[in-house]
Amino acid sequence: MNSKHIETAAIRTQIERTQFLEHSNPLYLTSSYIFEDAEDMRASFADEKERNIYSRYSNPNSSEFVEKICQMEGAERGYAFATGMSAVFSTFAALLDSGDHIVSCQSIFGSTQTLFNNILPKWNISTSYFRINEIERIENLIQPNTKILYAESPTNPAVDILDLELLGNIAKKHNLIFIVDNCFATPYLQQPIKFGADLVIHSATKLIDGQGRVLGGVTVGNAELIQKIYLFSRNTGPALSPFNAWILSKSLETLPVRVEKHCDNALKTAKFLKNHDKVNFVKYPFLKSHPQHELAKKQMKFGGSIVAFEIKGGIDAGRNFLNSIKLLSLSANLGDTRSIVTHPASTTHAKLSEEDRLKTGISGGLIRISVGLEHAEDIINDLKQALK
Repeated sequence: MNSKHIETAAIRTQIERTQFLEHSNPLYLTSSYIFEDAEDMRASFADEKERNIYSRYSNPNSSEFVEKICQMEGAERGYAFATGMSAVFSTFAALLDSGDHIVSCQSIFGSTQTLFNNILPKWNISTSYFRINEIERIENLIQPNTKILYAESPTNPAVDILDLELLGNIAKKHNLIFIVDNCFATPYLQQPIKFGADLVIHSATKLIDGQGRVLGGVTVGNAELIQKIYLFSRNTGPALSPFNAWILSKSLETLPVRVEKHCDNALKTAKFLKNHDKVNFVKYPFLKSHPQHELAKKQMKFGGSIVAFEIKGGIDAGRNFLNSIKLLSLSANLGDTRSIVTHPASTTHAKLSEEDRLKTGISGGLIRISVGLEHAEDIINDLKQALK
């Protein structure tokens, strides 16, 4: 199914139906598949024909999920993973060799930064960082052994916006692989491949599932690069389970309507916080006060579900605010139907040094809200009473 409309692709992309002509793709809870004869088995293992062999390699449910993401992102091919971080790790492990170098934005997910700082150096893979306001430094950071340019936009957790087209042009100029984590935006709000990305990564656990039920991840993009990721993953085993793939594929069918409501609630929440006397600043891409507001409008359909703001009083005020929340959830997740509040300095980015946190835009009083699908007035009222 090929459609220029994301909403249709998310619903009507389906693998071939069985003899039962089911309307919705069934679950394929099998670990392996049988062969017609010895020649069929030989040709399948020799990669002379495309077919399901073993669910660690491929499965009809994961194939449908990946195909939907590819249609929505404008990608050639993809592979689905057990979690978002297995997608991140496997993508980098498949493409990098000992001695290679990464250039990355400083403002990235805490676990990804831990991967770059503590795990990849074991294999002599190094990373240099640029800050959001230091785009002009990127080319100075590129070395002869640099292979990947990496970014998130919007960033986690400070909700800054990077110029994806500019980064794509830099990557092309220096023959780098440009990888974008598109988790916050989802394929509905933003398609980084249009701006020059070679690969796009999602933690499907977040808005793609959208209901806090299952874990999952996916990388899509250039077919040649995905083949390397597929071969690495086929042998190392980070594959998405068929059941989770089935859930996530169904979740994509409601992604556009869910995300629009998330964005509507988030904008209302951001406007409320912007005028509160106990708030130093609010960051939301579709607020006119956001430093990259015009860039966000160029790249994104709406502003997303994440609002970041700094509460007056530093780290203690941030913790006290969380302790005063009554309706919203205190959770490590985001992109759920339920609104979630986190204090990055003491949770998701607590393992970073204070210096590294500040470089990432995380002050002691920074609060991140993943705005859910409750009535906006109820979300705002809970924030209002907690700020007292």
